Amino acid sequence: MARRKRGAYRSTKHTRKGAITSFGSRTDVGCVRDHNEDSLIVRPPLFVVADGMGGHAAGEVASEIAVNVIGQCAPDFPDAEELGRAVEEANRAIIDAALSGKGRAGMGTTCTAAMLEGTHLVLAQVGDSRAYLLQDGKLQQLTRDHSLMESMIEAGQITPEEARVHPKRSVITRALGNDPATRPDLYEVDVKSGDRLLLCSDGLTSMLLDSEIESILNRIPDPQRCAAQLVNESIAAGGFDNITVIVVDVQGDEEKHMKKLVRRSRGRIALVLLLLVAIIAGTGYGSYRYLHNTAYLANNDGYVTIYRGVPGDVFGISYSELVEQTDVAVDSLSPSAADSINGNMRVDSVDKAKQLVQSYRDDAQAKADAQAELDARTAEARSSASSSSSSSSASKSSSSTATTTNRTTTTTTGTTSTGNTGTGTTTSTTGGQTGTSTGGR
Repeated sequence: MARRKRGAYRSTKHTRKGAITSFGSRTDVGCVRDHNEDSLIVRPPLFVVADGMGGHAAGEVASEIAVNVIGQCAPDFPDAEELGRAVEEANRAIIDAALSGKGRAGMGTTCTAAMLEGTHLVLAQVGDSRAYLLQDGKLQQLTRDHSLMESMIEAGQITPEEARVHPKRSVITRALGNDPATRPDLYEVDVKSGDRLLLCSDGLTSMLLDSEIESILNRIPDPQRCAAQLVNESIAAGGFDNITVIVVDVQGDEEKHMKKLVRRSRGRIALVLLLLVAIIAGTGYGSYRYLHNTAYLANNDGYVTIYRGVPGDVFGISYSELVEQTDVAVDSLSPSAADSINGNMRVDSVDKAKQLVQSYRDDAQAKADAQAELDARTAEARSSASSSSSSSSASKSSSSTATTTNRTTTTTTGTTSTGNTGTGTTTSTTGGQTGTSTGGR
């Protein structure tokens, strides 16, 4: 059942100015067929169009096998021989699939595969799907159709205009899936920046003249919109077959330059990321080493305490670990040392913290020893002073008693004269004074 024709795409002032990518593609079932037997690959630098044949559950199977195998076997860079071998591998895979019951016997597909990198273009082609190049505004066909009509035109039997309406215009002379010995035609083309590559199935070329295709390729700069326009124009012209189009703009040295810049940018980004990782790792390791080795002294319940790490929190995480609560009382330290301890005094390492604590301990012991010696001397001095005071008091008491006795006692000594001398001596003591009197008769 024929489908209603669609209106052709028209560029307007509202369409996007520049292309998002350098390529575009579109495939459509058309207006007559009820399923799409075409397949395609758009995976730069590889582009493939395959037009299946053999009817439902056959043509689409063959074209899908072709693009899948070529996608797997194609080289990474444009190489005509390697690309040709990938197409040959696809041919064998289609034949094997038909023999194994996948799809139908006699199924096949056309194939036009291209690889484009910079200004180097290679092609591998079997069937009547075509490759065109628009260069300097002029369209030229790059591939030769493997069809009955092409052979008759080359033999001079019919003209290209007659071939377009010939009843056998769909007969092709070479396809993938029919003969294990099938080989693709290979092409190597030098292109330049600004050229435009077109790959398409015969659903486009059977509906539009080359001059119409040329006009659309020249008129629409965006490759994706250009591909859509080509398909829409084919549908508007009747859409008797499936239509598949790939449009690729050749960027040449500009593309190479961009890729080089991208590679340089990626290299620089990778270097920056590597340096950043190294800085983060170094900072992390340095921070770990610092936090693991550094220490501080703090006041914990009145005693000097050693901690590993730093006081407080870093980003909400505590980086301190209790090492030892010493027996050194903070009150026993000098005022300046005590202030430092109360303010969480930082030191270079736990060993230095222990050495500092030991110095505090030695100072405290020295002060205690000095105080003990001072206390002993003070006690000895007090004891000596007390003994001297007691002796002095006893001496004063004895002297006072003797004086009192002298003041209250008088002794008289009488001596009787003996002999003829008749001499007498009287001694008296009064008030501590002594007098002697001598007389004679």
